[in-house]
Amino acid sequence: MSREMRKFDSRTIDRFVRDGKVSEEEYEQYLASLPDAADKAEKVEAEFVQGILDEDQEEAEEADE
Repeated sequence: MSREMRKFDSRTIDRFVRDGKVSEEEYEQYLASLPDAADKAEKVEAEFVQGILDEDQEEAEEADE
């Protein structure tokens, strides 16, 4: 990834905008320049199971004991 592209990385863009390294306008222009890849998307099915992460954490803690 080029240095120019790195400043628009989703993991760092908030900090770069806040620090003035990238303007909101510059970021909006970058987003508008991205190609539309909607035709490459795939539908997925997902099921939300409430509390599953809590159960996994409890099991991990019990295994550590």
